[in-house]
Amino acid sequence: MELAAKGSVDWLVFECLAERTIALAQKERLLHPDAGYDPFLEERMEAVLPLCAKQGIGIVSNMGAANPVAAARRTMETARRLGLFGLRIAAVTGDDVLSEVRNLSPDELQGVPRQKLIAANAYLGAEPIARALAEGADVVLTGRVADPSMFVGILMHEFGWPADDWNLLGQGTLVGHLMECAGQLTGGYFADPGYGDVPDLAHLGFPIAEVAQNGNAAITKVEGSGGLISRATCTEQLLYEIQDPAAYVTPDVVADFSGVSIEGAGANRICVRGGSGKPRPEFLKVSVGFHDGYVAEGQISYAGPGALARAQLAREILSQRLRGYPLDELRFDLIGVNAIAGDVLPIIACPPQEVRLRAAGRSESRHAASMIPREVEALYTNGPAAGGGVVQTVRDSIGVVSVSIPRSAVAPVVQLEVS
Repeated sequence: MELAAKGSVDWLVFECLAERTIALAQKERLLHPDAGYDPFLEERMEAVLPLCAKQGIGIVSNMGAANPVAAARRTMETARRLGLFGLRIAAVTGDDVLSEVRNLSPDELQGVPRQKLIAANAYLGAEPIARALAEGADVVLTGRVADPSMFVGILMHEFGWPADDWNLLGQGTLVGHLMECAGQLTGGYFADPGYGDVPDLAHLGFPIAEVAQNGNAAITKVEGSGGLISRATCTEQLLYEIQDPAAYVTPDVVADFSGVSIEGAGANRICVRGGSGKPRPEFLKVSVGFHDGYVAEGQISYAGPGALARAQLAREILSQRLRGYPLDELRFDLIGVNAIAGDVLPIIACPPQEVRLRAAGRSESRHAASMIPREVEALYTNGPAAGGGVVQTVRDSIGVVSVSIPRSAVAPVVQLEVS
């Protein structure tokens, strides 16, 4: 809302989709055919549509998730309810390639049995977004697209960039990659007291990219908002999720970030340039979601003198009692002691005064998995003294693997609705 109200922006981008979330959304759509889009879609559109309509700001988002058409219709209904008529709302589909993936060999599916497949979504690129904008869309809602492609699609539309100018698309992908994680660029994930100090983090402002025809950009934020735009925050985000800086593969281009320069241009203002690229790949990455059994966990706390020893005794009890169940995985963590670093870091000489024991495991059998939290609860009376605060969960586990299919097997479609 701050960007729409005070940012003087032309476009607002909501990047809201991760690999696992789209598989969960597909599962939701199987249960409810009109669902499967981002659960916060309506709330967010209620917040920004009036501002965006008043100021002529376009919106691009992957909040369509597993059901962009339903998301577009819900957005249309929201616009009408708000008294906003005549908005053109586009849904970009074609990323659902489950039928094609079912034909892949077991090796290509990395051993995932076909009967366990839930979803398969190809990473679309910028072209269908640019096409939707060329058709007059005010709001574009997609399913699975590459994160930077939402920004590249806008730039292709605004500047008339051709789909085969690899250097322009590489620079556009640089901008999109910097922007895609929002508050991560303005210091959110960068913040580390004493090492990476960020002012007023509770009122973190989101980033703005001012992009020129040649793709060079200035990154800034709303004046007076919290957070920080610096060479350090931008460099950290530039390296985020990058394996080969000279070959960052997207559906639009194989981007080359090896010649990028990041230079200060005043308070909370950074200039970025030097992105380039090579021809796009002939295959598209596909995120495949599958049912991966059931994951269960139970937690219990111990406090005061001897807390660590009692938690360790409880762990041993659980280890023995769960030994007879068909669990594919089982692990124990002493939260506050070894839950993250394991045995790499030594237990401090002064034992902690409070420890939370977590037991978690996976099984193909829901009943077997459920025995983990049941045995943790039993520690109330059958385990060491003074355990408390038990929590229990059992849930379906969604696994994710990545495969590739030919670009020619994917056909993006743009569908327009008018409020």
